Amino acid sequence: MRAEIETMVDEIKQAISLLRRHLDWDQSLKRLDHLNQKAEDPSIWEDAAEAQKLMRERQHLDEAVSSIKRLDQSLSDNVELIAMGEEEGDSEIVTEAETAIRGIRADVDKRQIEALLAGEADANDTYVEVHSGAGGTESQDWAAMLLRMYMRWADRSKMKVEVLEEHAGEEAGIKSATLLIKGHNAYGWMKTESGVHRLVRISPYDSQARRHTSFASVWVYPVIDDTIQIDVSESDVRIDTYRASGAGGQHVNTTDSAVRITHIATGIVVQCQAERSQHKNRATAWNMLRARLYEAELERREEEASAEAASKTDIGWGHQIRSYVLQPYQLVKDLRTGVESTSPQDVLDGYLDEFMEAALAHRVHGGDLEVEDIA
Repeated sequence: MRAEIETMVDEIKQAISLLRRHLDWDQSLKRLDHLNQKAEDPSIWEDAAEAQKLMRERQHLDEAVSSIKRLDQSLSDNVELIAMGEEEGDSEIVTEAETAIRGIRADVDKRQIEALLAGEADANDTYVEVHSGAGGTESQDWAAMLLRMYMRWADRSKMKVEVLEEHAGEEAGIKSATLLIKGHNAYGWMKTESGVHRLVRISPYDSQARRHTSFASVWVYPVIDDTIQIDVSESDVRIDTYRASGAGGQHVNTTDSAVRITHIATGIVVQCQAERSQHKNRATAWNMLRARLYEAELERREEEASAEAASKTDIGWGHQIRSYVLQPYQLVKDLRTGVESTSPQDVLDGYLDEFMEAALAHRVHGGDLEVEDIA
């Protein structure tokens, strides 16, 4: 076996071993066996909510265990093929097996990233808020670009997107918008995008073609399911209705169907104008508020409140997590991880996985948040 492949095989074996430890292999096998037995008991469906919860856990655990078993078996099979091919002098078999091992390495790398998505709410759908910073049309246009970027990322990731509310800018772009992204691990992938994003470019709105710096903030929080109880009474909030500002026909634009809820103790504000019905918008806004309060609790549990607060204060200098430079050169740089791309257009078209993977690893393994400036 060539030294390169031999080294790769050793690295894959180590990675699989780490995946087993991360999953707590023996305990996971016992738990999966228990869940399989429970699934065969018809009485489990007497409590439909609990049954669905157990079935989701069973599916998630089964997928994790099965994928590790497949990787391990595939590696063993291809190592044997290489040995057999070398013994028989069949270079074609050796080449095919080496190609397969490279593919296994890519799969293991992907599984390692997915193993980072083990947070309490990582598997959930997610809300994504985008807000423009100071700077009028420039920042509002930048906020719209970010909104499109996340919609494109969700589309590339085979996830569904709903626009829950959108406030248009005076001349272009948006003042704010809220997305609902639905898909497995939507919150787990998106949670590291919370913070301030900085754009440097030659302004298309400046007749003198000067370079402008714009800021917009992103806030990500998980959709919570019915098994998570977040108690909020109406006495804790202020509820306002207003006329929806987005497209949607005459009825939407001429009635006070949009709903805004302010949580008095924390100052958290959520709003929804996606539906024609004020009643439906109110129900969605309540769900969003509970999700925001739940996200705050998750932050406290993860002991990251201080870092998150630093990224969610002023939408301006000193708080950005990523810079997007379009002129005088082209560079996107994540200021937490150092990951860079010299193709900003690809990033703005939704190719964000490299940045998300590095930020997930940074978040799990720790490290101080380093904020840098890019001229």
